[in-house]
Amino acid sequence: MRTLLICHADDPLTHESMARWLASFSSLVGVVLIDEPAQRFKQRVLREIERVGYLRFLDVLAWRVYSRVALGARDTKWRAEALQRVRERFAPIPDATAVQHTESPNTDAVREFIAAAKPDLMVARCKSLLKSSIFKLPAHGTLVMHPGICPEYRNAHGCFWALASGDDDNVGMTLLKIDKGIDTGPVYGYYRYRLDPLRDTPSMINDRVVLENLDALREKFAEIAAGKARPIETGGRSSAEWGQPWLSSYLRWQWRARRGT
Repeated sequence: MRTLLICHADDPLTHESMARWLASFSSLVGVVLIDEPAQRFKQRVLREIERVGYLRFLDVLAWRVYSRVALGARDTKWRAEALQRVRERFAPIPDATAVQHTESPNTDAVREFIAAAKPDLMVARCKSLLKSSIFKLPAHGTLVMHPGICPEYRNAHGCFWALASGDDDNVGMTLLKIDKGIDTGPVYGYYRYRLDPLRDTPSMINDRVVLENLDALREKFAEIAAGKARPIETGGRSSAEWGQPWLSSYLRWQWRARRGT
């Protein structure tokens, strides 16, 4: 099985864990590392303001400040320990694995890099939406490990919004194949872990739903590459796109968790 990874250069936990894991059971033929320019962040801010309005965007900003001040040290410590566990479990990627740096995964240079690598499967662990000319290149498509249960919690921060909505049973990760929509492609599996809503931060949850299911994901990847996997039927279920976390929603989640309700 030939695999290729797309992820962000400034996220070493995702970059190393996914690359080392893929190389442990497949031929990792390439890694695309995204170095996003500052302008991309500004574009996301403007889109979120358009989505929720200026008043609610203050709630988004309040969450950003709170998470950095109140949760940042815990997240940093946990991610460092998680990265160390990954390094102890999986060997470094082979020196022969080609690496392509880019500001966007949708450039001609990236398309040529992927086409030359000829992957059977590609894994996209990035914030950017991929063009069809990119995600259709691998023989068996491009997979996303979406932190949220689809189709109920599509787009950003699905685990956060499930907990904030009191929908604890729908906290998990969805393995799906990219299509032209936003997390609307064929679903190949749901993956969860035994979380602690008082101890686990939103950042930790997003990582743990992936890292604690690597063995099961490896088996599913093999099925997909062999053409044996069948998508899960999701018709008739509710579907919604979600955005950035709100501090007010997080505080309600924590209040409800402390009450045990």
